[in-house]
Amino acid sequence: MSFIPLEEIQTRIKKLQSAMADNGFDGALIVQRVDLYYLSGTGQNAHLFVPVDGEPILLVRQDYRRAAEESPLEAVLEIKSFSELKKIVLDACRGRLESLGMELDVLPVNNWQAYSKLFTGTEIKDISPHVKHQRMIKSEWELAAMRRAALMNEALYLAVPDMLEEGLTEVEFAGRLEAMYRAKGHQGYVRVRGFNQEVFYGHVMSGTNLAVASCSVGPTGGPGVNPSMPQGPGMKRIGRHEPIQIDYVGVVDGYMVDQARTYYLGEPPEEFLGVHATALAIQERLVQEGRSGVRCEELYLIALSMAEEAGYAEGFLGYPQPVPFVGHGVGLELDELPLVGRKSPTVLEEGMVIALEPKFILPGKGLAGIENSFLVTATGLERMTLVKDEICVVD
Repeated sequence: MSFIPLEEIQTRIKKLQSAMADNGFDGALIVQRVDLYYLSGTGQNAHLFVPVDGEPILLVRQDYRRAAEESPLEAVLEIKSFSELKKIVLDACRGRLESLGMELDVLPVNNWQAYSKLFTGTEIKDISPHVKHQRMIKSEWELAAMRRAALMNEALYLAVPDMLEEGLTEVEFAGRLEAMYRAKGHQGYVRVRGFNQEVFYGHVMSGTNLAVASCSVGPTGGPGVNPSMPQGPGMKRIGRHEPIQIDYVGVVDGYMVDQARTYYLGEPPEEFLGVHATALAIQERLVQEGRSGVRCEELYLIALSMAEEAGYAEGFLGYPQPVPFVGHGVGLELDELPLVGRKSPTVLEEGMVIALEPKFILPGKGLAGIENSFLVTATGLERMTLVKDEICVVD
């Protein structure tokens, strides 16, 4: 575990304050755990007040001692009640708080009502678009954490042949993989910002389970173990000559990379080899075309066109309901900006990290495809995730 340096936090705070000044915010009150960690360095139960001018204040409900150790901020205070929060915030902005930013994309309505009542006469506006836009561009410190996550994934994927056995249930196999992850310090939980979206390490499915539709926001879903958790590995036993895809998220210091690889016990059928080759060709074309200054939607349209030309349009990016994207941002959350998809207004910029996942569902049979995480540079996409892209055949 490493703590976020003070200089890193200060740079992030200054960028947010600049966006606040440009958009008429007097201050921002950050409460969502991921944004709190990003801007303060701790995930404890706290509020971070960022005035448009001046120093931020971390107001901790629980646990103050840990928050003070983890956050490099100078002003870390312990509070016991909402009334204390109001006084400290108003004092920090010298009584001027006409517009307060909060993360309205994720803040529950009941909480919003409580804050509205607390800060009577203050307009509470959504600060989340500015925070999410800022988080799209990764610093060198963040990229270093993500590269360590890529090394974590490399070790896992290289160890798969020694853990994969015919007859294991998908859940049993997932348990072997996840035990290795935990031994390497994986936090387990993969944070997703979207409402009602949950991810536990990622997905491991085989054969026909790879083609099971679900509520997952990605191209694949899987049955899960019961209707309460209706995605991911199920109780199906892994057989020979069927695709086994591991779509896992490595996480180090909260930062993640997204990656998928396909394995077979015995030789794969020719049909799957052909579709997998198409997925690799799409990925290669997107890598060639993707660079700073390119619109995200252009990459998505290229991918769609190539799938159609190859005769695999049906099932591309999901079946029966394909998702409207071929890639997404990753960082502290799995569903970060930019979205590399339909009607995406975003233009790629240096420092973004995107996961590209050209995948094909073969209804009733399984899946073929690939996923890797890439850093956007001025000259192209730099691959961050490791291990060969080809299907791995395990004897």
